[in-house]
Amino acid sequence: MTIDIHESHSYQSPDWLPGSHAQTIFPFLFRSPAPIFYQRQKIETPDGDFLHIDWVNTTSKSPLVVLLHGLEGSSDSHYSRALMAKIKHIGWAGCIVHFRGCSGLPNRLPRAYHSGDSNELEWLIPELKKMCLGPMFVVGYSLGGNVLLNWLGKPGYQNISTINAAVSISAPYDLVVAGNRLSQGINKIYGGHFLRTLKRKALRKIVSHRLDISQESIKACRTLKEFDNRFTAPIHGFNGVADYWSRASSKPFLSSIKNSTLIIHAENDPFLSGLELKTLTRENDHITLNLTKYGGHVGYISGTFPGHIEWLPEQITKYFMDFL
Repeated sequence: MTIDIHESHSYQSPDWLPGSHAQTIFPFLFRSPAPIFYQRQKIETPDGDFLHIDWVNTTSKSPLVVLLHGLEGSSDSHYSRALMAKIKHIGWAGCIVHFRGCSGLPNRLPRAYHSGDSNELEWLIPELKKMCLGPMFVVGYSLGGNVLLNWLGKPGYQNISTINAAVSISAPYDLVVAGNRLSQGINKIYGGHFLRTLKRKALRKIVSHRLDISQESIKACRTLKEFDNRFTAPIHGFNGVADYWSRASSKPFLSSIKNSTLIIHAENDPFLSGLELKTLTRENDHITLNLTKYGGHVGYISGTFPGHIEWLPEQITKYFMDFL
């Protein structure tokens, strides 16, 4: 049974920041916490590539929180800094997993990363577990949240024996709906932001790996839907964007999650409203749903102007403390 804590533990949006777009964009542009000092680790992947992991408080006996960032995010993203600052303050260990090509250096292989890349977690999380003697938790933001929910819900993965609990924030659990929204109307602003770096990386790969993908077709992409159809889908073995979005969505697997999982999502998320989550998670006793009325997409700014973004880190760590 899903516990909807909309009323008892709700987020209060500030009166001075109304609207889903403002609540999404303002924290990203104006409320990024101070830079965090990280220790970087390079991990070789089973297929001959590498990942960069950025660490804070690398003590093996403390609880470990693993962060999976969103599309084109990194350890420098505002939500990464905010959570790692909280982790450092309470004396836990934390690390940010950079998806392939997101750490500032291009990865070796033609492939990159995608929203359904749960196979990456299946080998990586056990590797990180070897460095942790205490409880282990995983947090996924946006795309990272969808990757996490896929890993938790798809059959055959060893997640139950590996982690103690998980949190997903603003995950685009239905990529068909979310992807189409980001390719229409005012939401194209978000898609355009992501496309600037996605297209640059794709063009570099086309040249360096001599891929059979037209550079002009990538340059001509105006929406994420076009980019996913012309690059993300074929480079990762999907048969076009419809196949990719359908197979990479975590929606079909939410009812199968067996790990204790907190899902935080806003009804006014401009990428994908969380209203359907009430039905999708209702029969799963392992999921706690905090469906807030406001908050935008990974926004959740609080307080008097200019506000702060400490609400999410507080909810995440408070939830994990129940499993110590």
